[in-house]
Amino acid sequence: MGKDPRLLLQEGLAHHRAGRIEAAAAAYRQVLKLLPRQFDALNLLGVCLAQSGRGAEARAMLDRALAVNPGHAGAHGNRGNVRKMLGDLAGALADFDRAIALAPTQAETHGNRANILHLLGRADEALASYDRAIALRPDHPDPHFNRGGALKDLGRIEAAVEAYDRAIALRPAYVEAHYNRGNALAELGRPAEALASYDRALALKPDHAEALVNRGNALQALDRFAEALDSYDRALALKPDRVESLSNRGNALCELGRRDEALASYDRALALAGAAAPGEIHYGRAKVLKALGRSAEAVGAYDAALARRPDHAEAWLNRGIVLADLDRFAEALDSFERAIALDPALAEAHGNRGNALKQLGRAEEALPCYAAALALKPDFAESYSNQGNALYDLGRFEAALASYDRALALKPDFAEGYSNRGNVLKELGRRDAALADFDRALALRPDYADAAWNKALCQLQAGAWAEGWAGYEARWRCGALRRVRRDFVQPQWRGEDFAGRTLLLHAEQGLGDTLQFCRFVPLVAARGGRVVLEAERSLLPLLATLAGGAELIAKGAPLPDFDLHCPLLSLPLALGTTLATLPAAPAYLAADPARLAAWRQRLGPAPARRIGLAWSGNPAHRNDRNRSLPLALFAPLLTAGLELISLQKEIRPADRPALAALSGLRHFGPDLTDFADTAALCALCDAVVSVDTSVAHLAGALGRPTWLLLPRHNVDWRWLLDRTDSPWYPSVTLARQTEPGDWAGLIAALAARL
Repeated sequence: MGKDPRLLLQEGLAHHRAGRIEAAAAAYRQVLKLLPRQFDALNLLGVCLAQSGRGAEARAMLDRALAVNPGHAGAHGNRGNVRKMLGDLAGALADFDRAIALAPTQAETHGNRANILHLLGRADEALASYDRAIALRPDHPDPHFNRGGALKDLGRIEAAVEAYDRAIALRPAYVEAHYNRGNALAELGRPAEALASYDRALALKPDHAEALVNRGNALQALDRFAEALDSYDRALALKPDRVESLSNRGNALCELGRRDEALASYDRALALAGAAAPGEIHYGRAKVLKALGRSAEAVGAYDAALARRPDHAEAWLNRGIVLADLDRFAEALDSFERAIALDPALAEAHGNRGNALKQLGRAEEALPCYAAALALKPDFAESYSNQGNALYDLGRFEAALASYDRALALKPDFAEGYSNRGNVLKELGRRDAALADFDRALALRPDYADAAWNKALCQLQAGAWAEGWAGYEARWRCGALRRVRRDFVQPQWRGEDFAGRTLLLHAEQGLGDTLQFCRFVPLVAARGGRVVLEAERSLLPLLATLAGGAELIAKGAPLPDFDLHCPLLSLPLALGTTLATLPAAPAYLAADPARLAAWRQRLGPAPARRIGLAWSGNPAHRNDRNRSLPLALFAPLLTAGLELISLQKEIRPADRPALAALSGLRHFGPDLTDFADTAALCALCDAVVSVDTSVAHLAGALGRPTWLLLPRHNVDWRWLLDRTDSPWYPSVTLARQTEPGDWAGLIAALAARL
């Protein structure tokens, strides 16, 4: 005889309680062979199949059970669980509702119904079901735990923490409750308490990778970056390919200054995530590229971050900052404006928008930006300092000084504030105070290149050349020059003997600098050895007249082999140049005789005293607004009975009407093919009148009588202080404004003298 079905059912239940699921299922199947419609066996076998992960079979078995006994609440509840497993949330909810209708006091069913509602995004309804489950069975921790999740989704984070606390009080070893409590506390901005919760979860379950990652996040929020890194490393030991761990590890490494390792961590995260990589990884990578000085790559990384999250205001802000580092100020301005549109309360975006406008020559427009930043963040020392910079550019030095003072009162260790204040003190004639500020900046930041350079410019302007030339080397660590530095493997020449070797001298900065500092080439050549001078192609015909026999090569052409190199503006340092030893021959360049003859024939006899005129320089020059002038201002020279010769190759659009109106001004424009043509014109003039641009250096190097028009403030260091003559050029007279901005008065006085 076979076994009694009742005994088989009892045997299955015993196996089931002991966790022997397959053995229990086998016993239930034997019951069903004997009694195919035995309800308990059908119901319990459905549960076993569900526990074995065989959802479709479990669903079919429970359907059979409910066909036998449609009014059984437990079977509806079991089928609801299976439907949830299969992703049929609406069906699961219907089953739990039926189960509750049949047995309203079953706490577990209310809890399961709440879970489905939560998954369906109906958190408010879920909360009511959790509350019913808790009312029926207040000592059961799971509804409290799940209730915490619903509250968190509803934004009621404090209440969620209380729910997790209740779950933990009922089950102190409830790992996920400790973990989720930590997440809620982190969201509330309480990282120290969150850390304690993660630590408790990990004490109970040391291999909880998610808790290790979020523990690292809490430690980062507490600025405990080394400990955070350890937490991420432990998480990665458990799950080496976890993208979030690698990304957050990169954040910690970046904060620790281990930027190359941080970049490698971000790159590994991106390789694993592929196209699905979240914007936060690209954002973190962009920040570390920025810190590494790889600004162009950082822009690309910010673009990738913003492609995934276009509403990330901080990413737009930081993208603008790296674009500004690349001197792409118009694009930077657009980025800052996007950041402000997304987050009008982002003070840093307003301040940086002001910086971009200032760099674009729109200092007056920049001032309201700093005001907006300071309204949002009254203790924003950097914005006071940058406001001072805009005021400085506008010639409002006393107001700039007050702004710098405010910045330093807020932030006494602000190196940039001291350096900027030093610049305005220099313009106000308080040079000792200016030098003291530069020294304070350098004491705070010994590697602060801008402060070292500003100090050097102050010293050079005051004639303290021994110290100034040494400090001037800091230019290669500043702004745009930092990006164009020639990093040759050959060493820089420092003035030592180089007989039998080749020395490459290379031009830097503007055309005027090349014309001014090429004077040192004969002195260098006299020390023996081969000298090669690399310079702008447009200057080569003129530089061919320089003494010393240096070989000339155009910038961009292949370089010959050489042993040493030296930038042109480093020659005074190498040669130990002082005011007393400055080579200042009356003329050290000469106009080409053939071009001189051609231009003499073209100009014809002079009907009056012939004056060459240069009124504007490079519009991209940082001080252009203080040195270039509108052509219309020079009309008094025409009424003085002079013949005016334009020495400008390019005419700015704003000057074209004046050029057409000043019929006595002869302009040759495109016919000035290079500086040899301009030199010939200068040589044929009785005198040259020029603003501070390359033409002034050309005329001085040719020994032509020259009037150099200088502003009252923001005068370049090379023209020294309060002098009307120049040790650089014996033929040059320095005509300085007596009042800031009074170019008309200066030109009228000059017209009378000419």
